[in-house]
Amino acid sequence: IGGTCVNTGCVPSKIMIRAAHIAHLRTESPFDAGLSAQAPVVDRAKLLEQQQRRVEELRDAKYEGILRDHPAITVLHGEARFIDAHSLMVKLNEGGEQVVHFDRAFIGTGARPAVPPIPGLADTPYLTSTSALALDTLPERLIVIGASVVALELAQAFARLGSRVTVLARSRLLSQEDPAVGDAVEAAFRREGIEVLKQTQASRVDYTDNEFIVDTNAGTLRADQLLVATGRTPNTEALNLASLGVETAHGAILVDEHLHTTVPGLYAAGDCTDQPEFVYVAAAGGSRAAVNMTGGEATLDLSAMPAVIFTDPQVATVGLTEAEAIEQGFSVDTRELDLENVPRALVNFDTGGFIKLVAERDSGRLLGVQAVAGEAGELIQTAVMALRARMAVHDIANELFPYLRW
Repeated sequence: IGGTCVNTGCVPSKIMIRAAHIAHLRTESPFDAGLSAQAPVVDRAKLLEQQQRRVEELRDAKYEGILRDHPAITVLHGEARFIDAHSLMVKLNEGGEQVVHFDRAFIGTGARPAVPPIPGLADTPYLTSTSALALDTLPERLIVIGASVVALELAQAFARLGSRVTVLARSRLLSQEDPAVGDAVEAAFRREGIEVLKQTQASRVDYTDNEFIVDTNAGTLRADQLLVATGRTPNTEALNLASLGVETAHGAILVDEHLHTTVPGLYAAGDCTDQPEFVYVAAAGGSRAAVNMTGGEATLDLSAMPAVIFTDPQVATVGLTEAEAIEQGFSVDTRELDLENVPRALVNFDTGGFIKLVAERDSGRLLGVQAVAGEAGELIQTAVMALRARMAVHDIANELFPYLRW
């Protein structure tokens, strides 16, 4: 109960990232001249125990406890498969089957780590993000296949806790973002000793004598553990959706702004749909679907959807990149502010990164923001509200902001 975020996603990963950040600051910080650095002794088993306690606490408080407090909700543990648009069959975990009839149904089956068809990979004990977060020992050497959000967050966390990490990027880091974003994160990784191999793909994986052997176009690599983090796959293939006429794209359920699927009475939200894979999008979609299933007309507007990547520096974005704005026909004006010119970054002695604004040239209306900074996630909601209000850059500049905040 609880889905990816609390069990195997946001919560455990951010706990691990926080522990790794503290370990990094104890080893090296901008204030080492006056605060002597000393690398900590990392006990991954104890960190994991602390991590899982918090996961269990939150799962009980946010999910299991709510179910206990609402006895009218019946929970069936098993695998469901639609019979038709008003009934489904549940193969119960304890044995047997049960047919459930309904007027309306909501699908929120989430997604699981995607596994690329690399020869030999399936025959090895590779890690996904789920199993990597459950490791009770740290690998001495770790190879990470993937260069997007999950791959980079975990790569840096393992490196800061003591692993030697190599990242394999098929093209570049964070290829869906403005190129400057990936370049800034890559520079930070290289400063921390994380090896980044761009334009590199694995052609075969073997596992012999407790060692992974990964053949790539850049040569053969070896490691104690291999983390595969190349995206996620919707959990929809067992639902029998095609027979109902529910349209999907690569397994993702197509929904409209009301969270309707293509079949009347069936709704969906979250990672099993074609919407962005963020817990706050899933939660917002789920709540709006519930309103609509009971007669409402709620909509989900994703035009100003923020995203944060919890590397260090963090990456925070909302709206259009410069390239996206031009592609959509806007005449744009952009400004990029290096953190060397940001007082908060200067007093933190942490000036690796930038803040970029994309605006419509004639009106000055803000179209998008991309930020790479130590605490970029703390500033992005201001940009979200400005986008929602269709504010111009000069209007934002006339507002008062507390000094030495981001």
